[in-house]
Amino acid sequence: MKFEKCILITGGAGFIGSHVVRLFVTKYPQYQIVNLDKLTYAGNLENLKDIDKLPNYTFEHGDIVDENYIDSLFAKYQFDGVIHLAAESHVDRSITDPMAFVKTNVIGTCNLLNSAKNLWKGQMEGKRFYHVSTDEVYGELHDPSEFFVETTSYDPRSPYSASKASSDHFVRAYHNTYGLPIVVSNCSNNYGPNHFPEKLIPLMINNIKNWKPLPVYGKGENVRDWLFVIDHARAIDNIFHNGKNGDTYNIGGNNEWKNLDLVHLLCDLMDEKQGNPVGKSRELITYVTDRAGHDLRYAIDASKLMSELGWEPSVTFEEGLSRTVDWYLNNWDWIENITSGDYQKYYTSMYETSAN
Repeated sequence: MKFEKCILITGGAGFIGSHVVRLFVTKYPQYQIVNLDKLTYAGNLENLKDIDKLPNYTFEHGDIVDENYIDSLFAKYQFDGVIHLAAESHVDRSITDPMAFVKTNVIGTCNLLNSAKNLWKGQMEGKRFYHVSTDEVYGELHDPSEFFVETTSYDPRSPYSASKASSDHFVRAYHNTYGLPIVVSNCSNNYGPNHFPEKLIPLMINNIKNWKPLPVYGKGENVRDWLFVIDHARAIDNIFHNGKNGDTYNIGGNNEWKNLDLVHLLCDLMDEKQGNPVGKSRELITYVTDRAGHDLRYAIDASKLMSELGWEPSVTFEEGLSRTVDWYLNNWDWIENITSGDYQKYYTSMYETSAN
């Protein structure tokens, strides 16, 4: 079967990546979608078992840090586009092991840029390198009236955000130096199905379900803007197809919550859905020492994306959070498989065997 385009999506077995892969595979049967993932702890092919037999979907097990492998992958598939999501992304892990973030987020991104540059040299028309970044590169906000816009100066404050800021700069440098057709997006916190349970919302759902303490950093006053992951995937689709070369687009839900208020809402939702007395789960809240360099507030102004490309969130936070809780409660075997580590043993063994 001949496809119109071949698109590489990196990190497609992860949380956000799996939703992007599913959207592109099902919405664009005329595209060949190649999902490249290293299958680290945050990558899980169970996230894509509903689409993995479709004829326009291919999975490649590999590491973006391996320069020769990336070159060979580009030569094999002759990609027309790249949507780059693969990244180390957990701030706490970046504090304990910053070099892992440098390798994957900086060197890995540069390997992809080099391969795209070399493949598309002299034939940039119709090609696109889309780099998915984060709002954390902008630093923190203190004034409640301030929001991150596309021209906000970078001020990364953790090894994670510093590594993403560096990769953003390299992507833009390849556009300015080599004419590589790029777009960049910076998104706020995502939530939804298939989220690895070290992150706030799935961690709290899991702990409430298992009647474990709910750790809240400091006084729980840190503020984040939350976006339903399916709306992020829709935005990526829109930007990939309609965004202007060289431009940046902020993606956000216009939906700020203090961490403690969000935990209270989750507790009450879980009590309601599990038939517990209202307020029962709040008894599990435990305040822990604040994270080093914990940014006070992130808030995205997504008006450029809305006005220029016509995107907007499709669900309210309350609806999206309710759907998220329902998904976890109805797919509890998924989260048990994650917390036990069985998912990683199975796929690691499978791909090690196929390589030998």
